Amino acid sequence: MVNPIPAAHISPTESPFSLRVVGLMSGTSHDGVDAAACDLRLTGDTLTLTPLGHLSAPYPEELRSSLVAALPPAASSAEAVCRLDTGIGQAFADVAARAVAELCDGRADLVVSHGQTLFHWAPAGGAVRGTLQIGEPAWIAEATGLPVVSGLRTRDVAAGGQGAPLVGLFDALWLAGRPGAVALNLGGIANVTVLSEATQVAFDTGPACALLDAATRHVTGGRLAFDADGALAARGRVLPSLLERLLDEPYYARPAPKSTGKELFHLSYLLDRVGPTEPTAEDLLATLVALTARTVADVVRHTATEVVASGGGTRNPVLMAALRSELPGVAVRTSDELGVPSQAKEALAFAVLGWHTWHGLPGVLPGATGARHASVLGSVTAGADGQYPPGRGSGVGRPGRLEILPPA
Repeated sequence: MVNPIPAAHISPTESPFSLRVVGLMSGTSHDGVDAAACDLRLTGDTLTLTPLGHLSAPYPEELRSSLVAALPPAASSAEAVCRLDTGIGQAFADVAARAVAELCDGRADLVVSHGQTLFHWAPAGGAVRGTLQIGEPAWIAEATGLPVVSGLRTRDVAAGGQGAPLVGLFDALWLAGRPGAVALNLGGIANVTVLSEATQVAFDTGPACALLDAATRHVTGGRLAFDADGALAARGRVLPSLLERLLDEPYYARPAPKSTGKELFHLSYLLDRVGPTEPTAEDLLATLVALTARTVADVVRHTATEVVASGGGTRNPVLMAALRSELPGVAVRTSDELGVPSQAKEALAFAVLGWHTWHGLPGVLPGATGARHASVLGSVTAGADGQYPPGRGSGVGRPGRLEILPPA
């Protein structure tokens, strides 16, 4: 662990609604921690975000192996979860300290940690019953001296929501004024935020990189962790019969809002549907690319005028080409084109959610996750000075749009 960095909060001459925030994220690919730093400043109803940079750090191999061994469908133990909670908390703390030092010139006000999802309890066809993100935030507060917002998903679940995806508020503020825009994240699981005059909803469409990565490790005997640049898929052909079997998954027919994860979409799930005669590696991956493209396109093709994509899947040109083929007449672009680095988008989104929590404002769009009401999300672990959020008594109003400025 690194030595704690003294907290350095906003000076009295700055807006009381300005914060320098580090967002931390590890998604369903569970390969490491992404950090993004930004300055957030509220002027009128516009929240201005100035990116300060982002960085990523892989989990130590032993920690990642222990995490993989504990993920569904494997069984686990209280001891294993405790060890992981500490190890991941320390990994997040190391990355947070680096981000403050390297991206923020040693000065930040708040850290927002998504943690690592270990289990998302979403019974088939039913309401989400619980969600577990681990990575104890006390390690982050101790390493940085800063207050930490964490545990953002659970309050939405307690209010009857899906708890995932939680990027809907960020997307709605960021894409305000772009009618017909759909935000798409291609992580382990693909999720969309669909915004229209009639509705605003955020939900998981199905697997993106989860099955692609699992299949790549399987067909290469662990030699490759993912299909870099879609090289294997590019040499394959889509198998219609296998694609139809995969599309028969009941999850796809469920109404939104809905959420899923590797509790459903894992290697054993895939092999059960492939059957005893496995296709070539290239054909299997080409078919999985088609599955992701089809399941995303099916939920946006009648409403979207543009799709703004982010996440690791945007680095797979075969997947992006398949999406464009499924969505003729719809502009499919990456978030980078609109000023948000695709690899940092989720970390920046959680930074924005933490800003809302700090000021006592709800972090979800009303109705977007299926919750009974929009909640203030997460818990706060105090920093070195014991500071807690000011709450709504600070006089801050809810932003109506998010403006992304060029990097500082």
